[in-house]
Amino acid sequence: MTSISPCQEPIRVGVVGLSASGGWAATAHVPALAGLDGYELRALSASSDESARAAGERYGVPLTFSSAEELARCEEVDLVVVTVRVPQHLELIRPVIEAGKMVFSEWPLGADLAQAEELADLADRRGLLTAVGLQARSAPPLRYLRDLVAEGYAGRVLSTSMLGSGGGWGATYDDSHGYLLDVRSGATLLSIPFGHSVDALAMVLGEFREVSAHIENLRPEVTHVTSGAVAATSAEDQIAVTGLLESGAMAALHFRGGTSRATQFHWEINGTEGDLVVKANQAQWWSGRLRLYGARGSDGTLTELPVPVRYERSLTQWTGRSAEPAYNIVHQYALLREQITRRLAPDTDGVPDFPHAVRRHRMLEQVRDAARTGRKVTL
Repeated sequence: MTSISPCQEPIRVGVVGLSASGGWAATAHVPALAGLDGYELRALSASSDESARAAGERYGVPLTFSSAEELARCEEVDLVVVTVRVPQHLELIRPVIEAGKMVFSEWPLGADLAQAEELADLADRRGLLTAVGLQARSAPPLRYLRDLVAEGYAGRVLSTSMLGSGGGWGATYDDSHGYLLDVRSGATLLSIPFGHSVDALAMVLGEFREVSAHIENLRPEVTHVTSGAVAATSAEDQIAVTGLLESGAMAALHFRGGTSRATQFHWEINGTEGDLVVKANQAQWWSGRLRLYGARGSDGTLTELPVPVRYERSLTQWTGRSAEPAYNIVHQYALLREQITRRLAPDTDGVPDFPHAVRRHRMLEQVRDAARTGRKVTL
């Protein structure tokens, strides 16, 4: 595994996909890197020299490139962060690996399992440190939740249920999200909202042992939000998964495309001694403010459980900012910095790497197989 020594700090970062017009990199990664010691946003690449220069001027990034290959070859970059759409991941991450650079890819790693396996194998052969943006694992409320479960707050966990909305994959679409209509893009309700959510569930409660599933496309035609044009879509908009966790607890997850007037995200954990609940008011709950509730023993009603300050890892400047998209990302970068400078192997307390992403991609393929065959699948 590649690493740099503490004397080489700060870690010099190059971002693939940072645009002057905004987007996820600008909203989350730029503020996170600016608000955390030990990193320097040194370079970026965009689709053209002109767009790269515009982004560099807007965000104060000194080195700009028109391709990921050029950025990866830059000697002033230690870590390359890939924030583009999923269909481009393979072609843009491959040259970063070939250049021998540490790489952080947003989730999903690839458009399918085969692409994820290819990238993980290439990185492994080069002995590179890799990371994947499953940032719910870094969220202080979920790390606290994991510890509450492990410490027996709810007793023996009997069941868990999760209800969520996709945000996208609803009745309408716009120009910037038209690619979501094609299931072959790899950017689906299953891979993104469900993928982030089931990974968080596994972090807190353990992996699945077996699953049954229904995956449906109940809106085969959707409407453009401004023009009213009708387009065909092959992507699913309903996912229902039930199964058993390795612990023996039962699990049920239902994700709907679009948004709900009633519930955007609700997650319950029910045990022999108590109950725990996670709520969010936004569909992309893994990048926004979470509220944690609990009750046990003789408690008659749920009460909110404040997250102890120790879970913010001394990032006091981020206290009270959990509603910002950068909040979970900055905690992910803090964990990654420890792995890089201290040569730590990824584990359940660190940032997921490419092999972890392959395992999650494989699980999602097994869920899709269960839905296609109508049979229970053992994982």
